[in-house]
Amino acid sequence: MKSIIAPSILSADFANLQRDIEMINQSEADWFHVDVMDGVFVPNISFGFVVMNALKKHAKKTLDVHLMIVNPDNYIEEFANAGADIITVHYEACTHLHRTIQAIKAAGCKAGVAINPHTPVSFLKDILMDLDLVLLMSVNPGFGGQKFIENTYNKVIELKRMTTTLNPNLIIEVDGGVGLSNIKKLKDAGADAFVAGNAVFAAANPSEMIAELKNVM
Repeated sequence: MKSIIAPSILSADFANLQRDIEMINQSEADWFHVDVMDGVFVPNISFGFVVMNALKKHAKKTLDVHLMIVNPDNYIEEFANAGADIITVHYEACTHLHRTIQAIKAAGCKAGVAINPHTPVSFLKDILMDLDLVLLMSVNPGFGGQKFIENTYNKVIELKRMTTTLNPNLIIEVDGGVGLSNIKKLKDAGADAFVAGNAVFAAANPSEMIAELKNVM
């Protein structure tokens, strides 16, 4: 299977957002990755429903929404109404994770759980069969352009091994420091989807970079 490439809108040029959305629409990318930060769960604030509504209006591909926020249950229905196809919440932010996953699915979206670099993948064992996606953070969430954490490869391998018996159709997504230098190794370890921010939008030709990432063997 070819890699699922999800350019991160957080790295787009917000003065020319529609231009960058159209670039992704016309590229070989599969998803739009939408990082929502509240300044509480992570030390940064990104955007909310105004940008989501702009994406919903113009984007022609899957909206992969990553909620880096506290109390995500309060906003699930609103993000679903704003166009989210996938809603991913953080394990570390959810007191009643099964309930949160049920709420995401009840809202008509696919459900994902993200874990920070310090959180073992074994913590997901009891929820894994209920998920559509697991997002492994390969940097500490909050800012783009960070250095990739090498232990991520081991976490992908371990998670892939867990999915074999618990959820063979689970999508394993990696977010943080992903680029041409490591995407093949991540894919070989078992990852399926890749969030690319700076790797795409800092490239001389973002559309060509997406194609290169997409077609890594």
